Amino acid sequence: MGEFIMNCDAAIFDLDGTILDSLWVWEDISKDFLSKKGKDIPVTYIQELCSKSFQEAAEYTIRLFMLSETSQEVISEWNRLALIEYKHNIKLKKYCLPYLQYLKEKGKKLAIATSLPRILCDSCLISNGIYDMFDVIRSTDEIGRGKNFPDIFEKISDELKVPLSRTLFFDDSLSALVTAKKLGMKVVGVYDKYYASDKTEIIKVADGYIESWENVWNLL
Repeated sequence: MGEFIMNCDAAIFDLDGTILDSLWVWEDISKDFLSKKGKDIPVTYIQELCSKSFQEAAEYTIRLFMLSETSQEVISEWNRLALIEYKHNIKLKKYCLPYLQYLKEKGKKLAIATSLPRILCDSCLISNGIYDMFDVIRSTDEIGRGKNFPDIFEKISDELKVPLSRTLFFDDSLSALVTAKKLGMKVVGVYDKYYASDKTEIIKVADGYIESWENVWNLL
């Protein structure tokens, strides 16, 4: 595993729950949004959202809670509630930045594969001072399907001009890691409490697993 990290040409990172300490925002937003409609949130709801594009997540929410809103109305409300948090309050996970800087110093290409709309993604990367570190930033909203499909990974690979077999992928979501692994990437699971129930399965699938970005150096 360590040898591949040193020899890889690119690394792709998820945002929510991987390099950003942010999934709490979606729990708060979901509670605010759905409590006004008298709905309770299932335990696995946030997990389900994070593997989908915003369009898929909105359609899933409408079906699950039998809402009368259109998907665009749901997305607009989510964006309104989330923008302030992503622009001003959400920070990188502790110890993540030194690793990103290390990869850049080693000449590796860096990319983002996120389910966030670009307005949230870009605002947060800019506010944390790391927007310019990434060679490619792609949202599943731009692609049209979530990370349980290969599309976003193939698009990023084409734009980086790096084969997926020479690319490392970091994510906290089991479904995204499974997809990436099937595409020939080396994958590293990143602990987040919202995916704690998947930890055992993630460890089985992944080439490496870190409880904290402080531990990533153990993989080298």
